[in-house]
Amino acid sequence: MTHEPAVLDRPHTPTTPSPLGWLTLGDAFEAACLLRCTPPPTAARPNAVRAEHTAGVEFNREDAAQRMRQLLNRLEIPVTHEVAVGGLRRRYELHRLWVPREHQGAYTRMLDAGWWQGRRELLGGPLPGASPARRRLVTRLAEAAWRSALLAAGRHVRRHILGVRLTDRELAAVLIRGAAVLDVPARLRPGTGCFLVSVADGPDRQRILRSAALEPARGPMAEPGTTTTRGVTPTSARGAGLAPAGRAAC
Repeated sequence: MTHEPAVLDRPHTPTTPSPLGWLTLGDAFEAACLLRCTPPPTAARPNAVRAEHTAGVEFNREDAAQRMRQLLNRLEIPVTHEVAVGGLRRRYELHRLWVPREHQGAYTRMLDAGWWQGRRELLGGPLPGASPARRRLVTRLAEAAWRSALLAAGRHVRRHILGVRLTDRELAAVLIRGAAVLDVPARLRPGTGCFLVSVADGPDRQRILRSAALEPARGPMAEPGTTTTRGVTPTSARGAGLAPAGRAAC
């Protein structure tokens, strides 16, 4: 018996995915980073299947959910957005995203390719003599990784640092490398069941925040002859800024 493709969770395929165009890669990599920041949906039972096979993903911040929806629209992957309200004395919202069954295969292939190709480009860095376009690509991937973490991971803000808590070791390594690409030293500190990636307050913090600011469209990094395809128009621009801390990852 085989598993059906995962919906809006960390995709896993046994074969090497086809390389993505540079414009598509930025969106697919950012979407994959967003998913790696999130815990399993609260509706999942403790004895349910592994997170890789759950039926959706949820955010407790609207801007993170809208950013994911925007990215999937640009990747031409339809998505359903549901909002659930909970709590008694303190009300809160959960934003759940679902991909229709007929598009789950395309989703799995796209995000799997985006993660592994983006990770390889970022961790490897531009080789000596790399073109300006490839150097801009690596910078954009670094910005996408930090934007995802600041939107969807657990914020850890103190007077002297800006940090994020993650349960994903590989994403933590990507953030450390991404900070270096952005000329910001970052620290990695293991915690109980999580990793804390942080940068110092002051110029380092401000550089990360500026780099991670949301932009409404893709950056101009296309290879010669590359064309851009558009999906459904994004429904909201409310995620245009980075809001206060979200749910901690550990």
